Amino acid sequence: MDRLMPKVGQIVKVLRGRDPGEYAVVIGIVDDRFVWLADGVNRKFDQPKKKNLNHLQIQETISSEVESSIRETGRVTNGKLRFAIAKFVELKQVEAQEKGE
Repeated sequence: MDRLMPKVGQIVKVLRGRDPGEYAVVIGIVDDRFVWLADGVNRKFDQPKKKNLNHLQIQETISSEVESSIRETGRVTNGKLRFAIAKFVELKQVEAQEKGE
């Protein structure tokens, strides 16, 4: 396997498909090629999107809240997914501003 395997709770950027440029959270791993994604807005936890890893850009950030919730209860609220993505996007904007100065 030549690419990094994402973990549950990890943030990914969608590169191809209906929502390129959008961020989502890995909520399940199918096999070494596919993962289940949800963002809490368009893709709720109960109807995740099955995505090919080749169509994703894996980010370094792993949401500990999402990861522990799924590990402990087997599910996560859509609010937690939205919060994790919002926090990540905010962090990226701050980093971009710092680099710009």
